[in-house]
Amino acid sequence: MVIEWLKIQVIPELREKYIQKDDEIWTTALSKFPGYLGKQVWIDPKNADKVVLVIQWASREAWKAVPSKDLEATEMEFARQMGKNTYKIIEEGEYQVRKFPQGRA
Repeated sequence: MVIEWLKIQVIPELREKYIQKDDEIWTTALSKFPGYLGKQVWIDPKNADKVVLVIQWASREAWKAVPSKDLEATEMEFARQMGKNTYKIIEEGEYQVRKFPQGRA
């Protein structure tokens, strides 16, 4: 499993709208692609201007196979519904889930 990790800065008053629209638009779009396993949304109760998205993919190949035209169209719709300059990705990363051998003491 591969994790796509995104840290978003959002206008604090729009954080809940961001989370709702992300689910309606991005999650719906990504769930149509093979290899998409799910998403978690993390919020910091002390910082209302941050949202972390943890997106699980079966493999890096499945993640990177999502056509850029689909990503661009989804982002255009998301930006249209959120409004101009209301959010931005401030960090992104790729992680692998590390599994440990069974039987460790």
